[in-house]
Amino acid sequence: MSGTTAKICGLSTPEAVSAAMAGGASHVGFMFFASSPRNIRPELAARLAEPLRARSPVRVAAVMVDPADAEVSEVVRQLKPDLIQLHGKESPERTAAIRAMAGLPVIKAVGVQGASDVAAALKYEDAADHLMFDAKAPEGADRPGGHGSAFDWSLLRGLSLRHPWFLAGGLDPWNVAEAIRASRSPIVDVSSGVERGPGVKDPHLITAFLDAVRRA
Repeated sequence: MSGTTAKICGLSTPEAVSAAMAGGASHVGFMFFASSPRNIRPELAARLAEPLRARSPVRVAAVMVDPADAEVSEVVRQLKPDLIQLHGKESPERTAAIRAMAGLPVIKAVGVQGASDVAAALKYEDAADHLMFDAKAPEGADRPGGHGSAFDWSLLRGLSLRHPWFLAGGLDPWNVAEAIRASRSPIVDVSSGVERGPGVKDPHLITAFLDAVRRA
């Protein structure tokens, strides 16, 4: 058993939230980005998150892409998340500023294609509380993540960071055990890999993914 835990990202229905909670997810994420098929209004996310509040081990992340200060403030006010996840081109300075303004821990996602991208991500170690290594978006994509593409997970093997880090990009119930073995990631993150269509989470796939993580 690896001890790896899982984050289910891009939730938008009560059924998906229930599956994540019942399956033992350590984190869930709600997406606030208009170009994403998983985009959700803060007030709806707040209602969906209500059952999670009784399950203190489940941490709620608000996922944003290059957000303005007003957007961060509104999402924090309505959702009251445990973490902010930044998935855009935020600089280390902007990442640190958002963390200070929100008064919350920050996950900073970085796109990876090769070893140089992993090395470049380390400049965020002081600005963010956790790093997320995601597959770099295809050229011309209108959003930075959620494309179902993967990278060479072994690039992360032996990575030593001060805080637990996340592996994302192209994970699904059938390959996540291999990804955990290859990367030794403490936390894995899935979104499109547990969907039956763009932005439509399948509770059965969520359950299967969390089962696979637990057995890895």
